[in-house]
Amino acid sequence: MLNSPLSPSSTELVISVLDMVLSEGKPLDRAYSVHFSGLQLAPSEQARITKVTGDILRRLNLYCYLSDVKPEEMSRLGTRLMNAWHLFHELELPKLQYSLPLEEAEYFARLEEARKQPALWDGCPEWLDKMGQAQLGDDWAKERAALNTLPKRYIRANLLKCTREELAKKLRNEQVQTQEVEGVDTALEVTSDSALFRSESFKKGWFEQQDAGSQLVAAAVDAKPGMRVIDACAGAGGKTLSIASQMKGKGRLLAMDVEQWKLDSLKQRARRAGADNVETRIIASSKTIKRLKLSADRVLLDVPCSGLGVLKRNPDAKWRDTPERLPVLVDLQKHILQSYSRMVKVGGILVYATCSIMPEENRDQVDAFLAENDHFKFLDDETISVADSGFDGFYLARLERIAE
Repeated sequence: MLNSPLSPSSTELVISVLDMVLSEGKPLDRAYSVHFSGLQLAPSEQARITKVTGDILRRLNLYCYLSDVKPEEMSRLGTRLMNAWHLFHELELPKLQYSLPLEEAEYFARLEEARKQPALWDGCPEWLDKMGQAQLGDDWAKERAALNTLPKRYIRANLLKCTREELAKKLRNEQVQTQEVEGVDTALEVTSDSALFRSESFKKGWFEQQDAGSQLVAAAVDAKPGMRVIDACAGAGGKTLSIASQMKGKGRLLAMDVEQWKLDSLKQRARRAGADNVETRIIASSKTIKRLKLSADRVLLDVPCSGLGVLKRNPDAKWRDTPERLPVLVDLQKHILQSYSRMVKVGGILVYATCSIMPEENRDQVDAFLAENDHFKFLDDETISVADSGFDGFYLARLERIAE
């Protein structure tokens, strides 16, 4: 994890970020933005802070148990939790001016007790452990363990501007070390703690930060130059831009979403990437979808989901979510799949995708759709396992429209 303890100022910063996430319910990326704004932090120290904060949130219930601190007590008792974190990772305690003591004998007794509770050791809340066991059975234990590990940094070479080999060479000249990712033709793993977004390569649009598993989902669209392609749940457009590079700037790529600010962000990213064939459109009502009936060669539905495949990258989510949220999402997914599928023309391909590893959101949804829609046929599907791939967890299924 780290080879030296955090400085007092960095320790206090971690506590403040955690308090904003756990007491105020702010997303982790927003908390980082608020606390890093205006600070002249070295990239290496910022990386250390985010690494520690992420690790604590991935195993929050474990560290709270070891330190006897409740999540909502972070502003008052956070120094004791930070002492427990340092002790757990066999580091010297941070030299804080004011720090709540940690009874080491009690800490080590709790540590031995925690080792006997696999879900607690893996930082998994009780509701999620029950859900995982119910849906994945014996496979859940390995996925649960993988979801508490530090995520790797992946980028996607923008083939509109360079090859993967050219990107790796250019980054090497900028002191950014990378290695190729087997099985993902566009992916590089960043192996150095480098300020990626300050690099000339990024400013010139040579790459986007994108998990390797996400790149596989976009690759499954298999868009060709000249096609008409719709990314109907585009968000800020990571997969849209990946599809644009497949199309080599030729054809029409329509990126749609229900939130305009996401599409505005996508426009900026598309300009930097040189993705000139990307058009954005807000989904104002069901009429927006109806007007595009039977029009697309490819439609990607990366539907809203629980995000239970990307918890190592978004660890704060599992402390905000509840099991009651999943049925609401499942109903929304069914609606989107049924409604948006009408945009696929005969002979066209629909790609249904989530960033979840739960069958209820994945193959179960596809099977239910096919049972009611015999004008589509199943081609293939894939669950990208967190444990087996080392990537984030995703699901994708490809369906072909065979009749109107």
